[in-house]
Amino acid sequence: MLRLTWVQPEDLLGHELRQAAQDGREPWAIAARWKAAGGCEAPARAGASPQPASRYLRLLAEDLLDELADLPSRSAEHEPTGLDRIKALCPQWPARPADARAPAPAALEAAWLGRAVGCLLGKPVEKLPLDAVRALARSTGNWPLARYFTARGVPEALLETHPWNRRSAATSLAENIDGMPEDDDLNYPLLNLLLLRRHGRDFSTADVARLWLDELPAGRTFTAERLALRNLLSGIEPPLTARHRNPFREWIGALIRADVHGWTNPGDPAAAAEQAHRDATLTHTANGVYAAMFTAAAIAAAATGAHDVHACLRTGLTVVPPRSRLAQAVTHAVRLAGEHPDFDTVVDELHAAHQAHHWVHAIPNTALIAAALTHADGDFTGSVGRAVSGALDTDSAGATAGGIAALLTGDPAALPEHWTAPLKNRLATSVADLNGVGFDTLAHLTWSLIPREASPS
Repeated sequence: MLRLTWVQPEDLLGHELRQAAQDGREPWAIAARWKAAGGCEAPARAGASPQPASRYLRLLAEDLLDELADLPSRSAEHEPTGLDRIKALCPQWPARPADARAPAPAALEAAWLGRAVGCLLGKPVEKLPLDAVRALARSTGNWPLARYFTARGVPEALLETHPWNRRSAATSLAENIDGMPEDDDLNYPLLNLLLLRRHGRDFSTADVARLWLDELPAGRTFTAERLALRNLLSGIEPPLTARHRNPFREWIGALIRADVHGWTNPGDPAAAAEQAHRDATLTHTANGVYAAMFTAAAIAAAATGAHDVHACLRTGLTVVPPRSRLAQAVTHAVRLAGEHPDFDTVVDELHAAHQAHHWVHAIPNTALIAAALTHADGDFTGSVGRAVSGALDTDSAGATAGGIAALLTGDPAALPEHWTAPLKNRLATSVADLNGVGFDTLAHLTWSLIPREASPS
């Protein structure tokens, strides 16, 4: 029996009911119909329920997904997806710079390495709950997190209760690392390098779609990206690809694609956010799009080397509608990080505030990234450790926090060797012909895509 994650209608409906409740669509009558018919809840941690639904339940799920899409949303006025409406709601939308200071290739190499390190740190504990992440790290004296996870010294009983992520343990525990293994958090930046090389800065969302169809294996996609690909192959065009039977359209997928848009627009957060918007709307709406725009704008500010992490995060908020749930969550997270000296307390508060969200949702993950960077004051080890210790989408949060903190250092030599040496300047990927590419090579490729009007640093 083949059970594909993230695509069965009977699995999608539970996620869409949750999404509808969060964006104010009043789904209660539809939820009651689904429950009365024998429908199940969405899978809690993974993407597929263990048993297939009956033909009747599957057809009912498809109908109810369409009914849910037609319900009016109370949040629509404050959370648009169109760029013009987003700009109209952002009173501090950043102005275009007269000139910009481009990062050196060394800073970009640090950013690529930092993204990989944070991702790799989070991979073994992806999908594990907060208490498991804490217990596994503490069992080897690695708390607060300051080095890669290891199975050496972990009690067998603890591993039986909380096993490592099965796909990652063989490549991502400290004793097993041999270069950077493939991960979607690195595949998407590679795809965006190809996007800019082929189509330039004025690429369209349709260009993103065509590139994915050409270069992105469906089995390497998850949640919103997998459903967008399914929609494309069914003849559905963007931006409907983000909306049609896609309950993951406010999850983290667009955020993890944002780094290249920031790196290639140093000092121009507006341009970075606009590029991220065109990319994100293939798969996401509203807060899912804002998470990508926030990240791209913050990275564009960091890429100049002229701002600290706190200024970069404030810049990120200038491209997010201030009454949106994402803006409110990030503001709350930054405040918590400033109030509590113990980051475990910050995490506990964030988990309490966002308990209704799935662990892959963009809102709690963006809040956690902002809190980690703020609490660590941009320190690299502190940032990646805190982001992963929050036990949400551990590899994605670690990757984004690591990329930003490393970019701010300006040089790969500033990153502790125990993080970077195991990567061996080698990245595995199934994207194009880039398998085995070095981070130094990626830095030069990224640097070549920065507009030449940006002055060299």
